[in-house]
Amino acid sequence: MNGLVQGLGVTLKSMVSKKVTTSYPDEPIHMPDRFRGIQHFIPDLCIVCNQCARICPTDCITLTGKPNPDPDKKGKVIDTFDLNFEICILCDLCTEVCPTEAIVMTNHFELSAYSRDDLFKDVQWLTDNNTLVREDNNNIGAPAKGGAK
Repeated sequence: MNGLVQGLGVTLKSMVSKKVTTSYPDEPIHMPDRFRGIQHFIPDLCIVCNQCARICPTDCITLTGKPNPDPDKKGKVIDTFDLNFEICILCDLCTEVCPTEAIVMTNHFELSAYSRDDLFKDVQWLTDNNTLVREDNNNIGAPAKGGAK
């Protein structure tokens, strides 16, 4: 009998307490500062060093480059940059190792799809994914700048 009274007490307390649910599609969810979302890629900063593809624990990054067509400039130009979000674990290692900070993490997290083929993202999609790019821990919502992280 004592257990029944305690159980009813818990139920009554939860009935009068403030609700913590949100109306998600109508109200945006504010993620914590240390949240790691989907990557944003800046192809102009990429030097095709392939460090992001080498450090990736799931091998979800495919990066290829070609020689620079401009004879005055050395180095390579990015040819393809594909990311397979089907196996990406959003570990943030690719952004940590990038010497030019061409890959930055965002607070964008909505990546649901009806087909697995829709989870293969190319350089154009990753470049356009600049909503909610994090410049520093306090400024969320502004587009990324070249040297910011």
